[in-house]
Amino acid sequence: MKVGFVGAGRMGAPMIKRLVAAGHEVHALGRTDEKRTAVAELGATPVGSAQATTDGADIVVVCVFTDDQVQRICVEDGLAAALPAGAVLVLHTTGSPHTAHVVADIAARSGAEVLDAPVSGGPHDIAAGAVTLFVGGSANAFDRAQPALASYGDPILHVGALGYGQKVKLINNTLFAAQIGLLAEAVKLGDSLGIDETALLRALPHGSGSSRALAGVAARGSVAAFIATAGPFVGKDIAVVRQTVAELGADLGVLDTVVTAGLSG
Repeated sequence: MKVGFVGAGRMGAPMIKRLVAAGHEVHALGRTDEKRTAVAELGATPVGSAQATTDGADIVVVCVFTDDQVQRICVEDGLAAALPAGAVLVLHTTGSPHTAHVVADIAARSGAEVLDAPVSGGPHDIAAGAVTLFVGGSANAFDRAQPALASYGDPILHVGALGYGQKVKLINNTLFAAQIGLLAEAVKLGDSLGIDETALLRALPHGSGSSRALAGVAARGSVAAFIATAGPFVGKDIAVVRQTVAELGADLGVLDTVVTAGLSG
């Protein structure tokens, strides 16, 4: 397949590398000489604009950090409008379901479709071909994108219509932040009982209270160290969660209290 790619950064670079290794023809955005060199070193063909990634593309992947960046690239820079008929635009950025619909409305004018497909995992999971993808969109677009997404995604979960990938990912991240909040409170309880945090984090992963959040915290050695590393990424997503939930007329309930503890440490 011919794949266009925007966002050859921390998460995007290993995606490009695996797409190339799987035999796909990848054209990736590189706005500077340094970025174009990095793209070429991954085995992809560098192009100088977001619109250029769409030329003849079957699939175009956008993997940037914020929802605002998705809007700027897809709407203001004209990527969505430039998609060829039959192409599928895949949005890996965790953001608002509203953005996915805005971009899809533009893409539909030329006969293209959009999938919102936020990821759960990190660069090491992508490099191993084992990052989780929560995908929203039509079954037809999902099937067409599968050969490209399978280069680095496993499992690839079709969770509903457009926007539902974002909703599932935002709930996932809310639960993750809440678990960190619970761990922060557990460490405080342990301290009040005279239990060293290191000893506690070494023991808990072997009990029934274990979780992926606990495994990550234990690997860092403390709740504070984990929050220092993951906090900015989780905090960004939680801000989107709160905004999206408010827009949809719902609320986080007790999760909001625990999430706040998780973000503050």
